[in-house]
Amino acid sequence: MRILVVGAGATGGYFGGRLAEAGRDVTFLVRPKRAEQVRQDGLHLLSPHGDVTLHPQLVTADRIAAPYDVVLLTVKAFALDAALTDVAPAVGADSMIIPLLNGMRHIDTLCARFGEAAVLGGVCLVAAMLDAQGRIRQLAEFQQLVYGERSGEMSARVKALDAVMQGAGFTARASETILQEMWEKWILLATLGSITCLLRGTVGDIEAAPGGAALALEVLGECVAVATRSGYPPSDAFLERTKSSVTAKGSPSAPSMYRDLTQGLPVEADQIVGDMLARARGFGIAAPILTAAYAHLAIYLRRLAAA
Repeated sequence: MRILVVGAGATGGYFGGRLAEAGRDVTFLVRPKRAEQVRQDGLHLLSPHGDVTLHPQLVTADRIAAPYDVVLLTVKAFALDAALTDVAPAVGADSMIIPLLNGMRHIDTLCARFGEAAVLGGVCLVAAMLDAQGRIRQLAEFQQLVYGERSGEMSARVKALDAVMQGAGFTARASETILQEMWEKWILLATLGSITCLLRGTVGDIEAAPGGAALALEVLGECVAVATRSGYPPSDAFLERTKSSVTAKGSPSAPSMYRDLTQGLPVEADQIVGDMLARARGFGIAAPILTAAYAHLAIYLRRLAAA
């Protein structure tokens, strides 16, 4: 399969890099500035699973000559609209788009542009960041890519995709419940993003603050209520794990949204927190923590845009 990875940042660079290292036919769709940097210095992965420097195939939007079998969409959610135009020449009648964006709103956007059949569901689990030198630094050992038909069918094309993804240096899994897994990841990210950005601290900082753990559990409850009303109630196992992780004593954990905010970078406020809040309001669900967090993030983004 010919695989186009849209973006060579932390997520796309990591999974695409591992696929390229394993000998898969991978090309990165990148902006000219990133293309120049990677051509000159290589694509560096710094990881607990082993460091590697690659010199992968690169293409810019104006140079896409034919469709790809797989389009791995790894841009930040707020960059999706710009990416749609760039990636359009790479999407053919038989292409599979696997979006690894946060939240759920992007699914409707992609289906409207490329059709229902082209869009699969996708979830990635990796903690990675792009450092000042443009290197991809993996911050924890977990690394998983999950994909599947949104209908739940284990189709022939998903089986073929799964065969390509196996043995590429990370855990890969085809799922018959991909929408459920996407919702559960969104619950976790909206909970962590809201509470860490609102209170400006890690999970451990918040747990140690008076009332901090209770606030974390309250916003988790708001997100769970939205998912349940949407038809995707989280499993008991997920809830137990998540309650423990968002109230873990001494935990240095914080989502990428919090890391971006503390560095003065744009954040996925609308897609992770704002959309969850909008759905809560649509269902008539009281969501005071989501409301406060989204207002806080909106003020931050407004100031960032004005700077």
